[in-house]
Amino acid sequence: MYSEKVMDHFQNPRNVGEIADASGVGTVGNAKCGDIMRIYLDIDDNQVIRDVKFKTFGCGAAVATSSMATELVKGRTVEEAMQITNQAVMEALDGLPPVKVHCSLLAEEAIHAALWDYAQKNNITIAGLEKPKSDIHEGVEEEEDEY
Repeated sequence: MYSEKVMDHFQNPRNVGEIADASGVGTVGNAKCGDIMRIYLDIDDNQVIRDVKFKTFGCGAAVATSSMATELVKGRTVEEAMQITNQAVMEALDGLPPVKVHCSLLAEEAIHAALWDYAQKNNITIAGLEKPKSDIHEGVEEEEDEY
């Protein structure tokens, strides 16, 4: 059962689209479920996220987590955006069913992938940021066949 917030962000997603000449673009996927998420960031000279857009191919929970993640990073600094976790996305949506938690992980990784792209383009280091995986299941043991 999905919360009202999940349903709202699925049926009325915020920040859908692309940003031409984005400061950073991150694309991640989940080979197990087929979800693909791309986040575009427009970051100003003070490292504040002026605008953010997303395109997601996936289930309703993937769309909802993408939408909420964009809402959570908009107007924040790069450092503040780094602190947004999948847990924060889930809490902002009033929770997700256990089999959909991976969607919130995808949202967190997509933000990090876009920040990584921004850092690479500007030859800077962002504290705590590691090179993102293109598939969130890279390196994960096969024990997670619960989806």
